[in-house]
Amino acid sequence: MITSMTGFGRGESQSTDRRFLVEIKSLNHRYLDINIKMPKMFTYLEENIRQTIKDYVKRGRVEVFISYENIGDTEVKVIADVPLAEQYLNALTKLKELPVKDDVTVSLIAKYPDVIRVEKKELDEDATWNALVEALKNSLSKLSEMRKIEGAQLKEDLLMRLGILADYIKEIEGRSPQIVVEYRQRLNERIKELLEEGYHIEESRILMEVALFADKSSIVEEIVRFGSHIKQFTKTMEENDSIGRKLDFLIQEMNREVNTIGSKANDLTITNIVVNLKSELEKMREQVQNIE
Repeated sequence: MITSMTGFGRGESQSTDRRFLVEIKSLNHRYLDINIKMPKMFTYLEENIRQTIKDYVKRGRVEVFISYENIGDTEVKVIADVPLAEQYLNALTKLKELPVKDDVTVSLIAKYPDVIRVEKKELDEDATWNALVEALKNSLSKLSEMRKIEGAQLKEDLLMRLGILADYIKEIEGRSPQIVVEYRQRLNERIKELLEEGYHIEESRILMEVALFADKSSIVEEIVRFGSHIKQFTKTMEENDSIGRKLDFLIQEMNREVNTIGSKANDLTITNIVVNLKSELEKMREQVQNIE
């Protein structure tokens, strides 16, 4: 099955006291590259997030954006250190013996260091992860769905182009035997000219020359291998795995066969077909670059 590396997903989760929003977008990349942006208070969950993403995505650049909103009680608590305040009060009481105005108040004592401090409440880690992973999986499911839809479109396009490649190869296969025939005709015409000029050439020499040309220009092996690559490419597209690199390798091999055909055939018609083949393979290569 073909899966595109391009997609987007958005998922939410909400409980009585917290709300998570997760947005994920993925782009083509040679390997799996995960980039996560989220509030610092949840950095301890990063490894869990990465492992969850790996269950859905095998290759590509994945950008994750996590936002959080507290909709319950405040996440901080205010603590009054009464024993410390009493010590401040005792110290201030002793100062009353000095000839100064007595203006000791609660608000005055509260201004002293550490009498009143603000602390963050401890998060329920299990409840936090359960809420976050729900939004994360919702987002990943939508991402996967979009990647599969685009993958199906890529598969349709690739199958169409494979058909075009097969037709071009059939043209080359049909043209190939004629190359030797035309070479022999040109050779005979040249020999006829030489004979008229008084030269003598043995028939066995002519046959040997034609045989050497036929062997040198034979592209039977390349045509067979190219056909095999097409079959393997088609079969690979049905595999339930990360197949992008394998398809890319097969296109490289097909390009190799096409180059060899072009260099060995020594024929203008086949050279023109080779140009068309390389053009289609380049279009396929661009498509394959976006397959997981």
